[in-house]
Amino acid sequence: MTTLNTLSGCVTRYDPQALPVSAAQAIVLQWVTPLAASERVPLADALTRVLAADVISPIDVPAHDNSAMDGYAFDGAVLETPRGPEAETLTLNVAGKAFAGHPYTGAIARNACVRIMTGAPMPAGCDTVVPQEHVKRSNPDDGHIAFAAQAVARGANRRRRGEDLARGSVALHAGRVLRASDIGLLASLGLTDVEVKQRLRVAYFSTGDELRSPGETLDAGCIYDSNRYTLGAMLKRLDVEAIDLGRVRDEPAALAATLKLAAERADVVLTSGGVSVGEADFTRTQLQKLGDVAFWGLAMRPGRPLAFGRIWSGGTPGAGHAALLFGLPGNPVATMVTFYQIVRPALLAMAGAAPQPVPLIPARCEAPVKKRPGRTEFQRGLAHRGGDGQWRVAPTGSQSSGALSTMSEANCFIVLAHETADLDAGDAVDIMLFDGLV
Repeated sequence: MTTLNTLSGCVTRYDPQALPVSAAQAIVLQWVTPLAASERVPLADALTRVLAADVISPIDVPAHDNSAMDGYAFDGAVLETPRGPEAETLTLNVAGKAFAGHPYTGAIARNACVRIMTGAPMPAGCDTVVPQEHVKRSNPDDGHIAFAAQAVARGANRRRRGEDLARGSVALHAGRVLRASDIGLLASLGLTDVEVKQRLRVAYFSTGDELRSPGETLDAGCIYDSNRYTLGAMLKRLDVEAIDLGRVRDEPAALAATLKLAAERADVVLTSGGVSVGEADFTRTQLQKLGDVAFWGLAMRPGRPLAFGRIWSGGTPGAGHAALLFGLPGNPVATMVTFYQIVRPALLAMAGAAPQPVPLIPARCEAPVKKRPGRTEFQRGLAHRGGDGQWRVAPTGSQSSGALSTMSEANCFIVLAHETADLDAGDAVDIMLFDGLV
């Protein structure tokens, strides 16, 4: 059987103990297989789901030529009739009224117009709308309007049938993570439901004898388990089926049993803790027994100890149901950084979403930044836009991988590339804003 480790070795700069971030991302995505199963759901339940197939518009949008303004609709040909200086003002008879949902259906003479409201269908023979603010009416009941002929061009203020979407065209492409505007668009096509990918199943748990759940007594040498709650919250933002398997003690048998259960129930398994080189860190060892390891360390800070591989519910490679596994670091910030930079893109790809990289924004440092070449760093930063419109950023205090408070204070990652060294105040950097990410 071909192993992840064997094929991953073909990746440029492959070092399973200190893999560059870009290489790790490439390896992970190489082994991602999008879910094939799909289901139809009502529009009300489709927000954040992944579109399983292209949506073809069954109608023209708009369904008819209509007015973009409140005003008067008329045949624009009268604007092109030669006129002398004395005819700069155009006078038209008002034949009737048209409202959205109540079109005007009568005949219209060449020198006549129809009072029309925004969204109302254009009357037959009309192709132009003069906004009401350009029109003079000496008496609202006299049946005439007058306006400067140069105030409007022929065809102005008319929305054409199908100019937004033509019948038979692709309204939304497969792989799109549906947003509120997409739900509205689907409703505007008259659709009541939509085909989406089934939700990805992700099992997660924390490891460590020192962990206690919030609300429990905090014994000497113990800490509260923040990672499981953080992972649950990050997964919720991705709209996956999250399976919380709780805490697992530092016992190889207990860890093996939980890993096999997770592989049976889920497509992806996330663990936090137990992937470094400590005597009680068993996740990487069990991963090697139960499956296949591609790498177990990144040239990244925070987040160096990260294991990626594949496990089988049957306890040996090839036996039972297979699931991808990410063994995340135990330090809270490292857990979050590795999730966002390595795990999140993989989960989206497995869920069938089209690639949408989080944009990097150029900014200027407001303070010196320490950085060692040879690893990619994601420092916590607080960014703002200056009076000149340019982004500026400064680190949010301690960059320790255990300092969750400075992660909470931050609104972005300061992304420092693999070969970057120390930076001075005023140097250019890239930032990754949390808005839309976390």
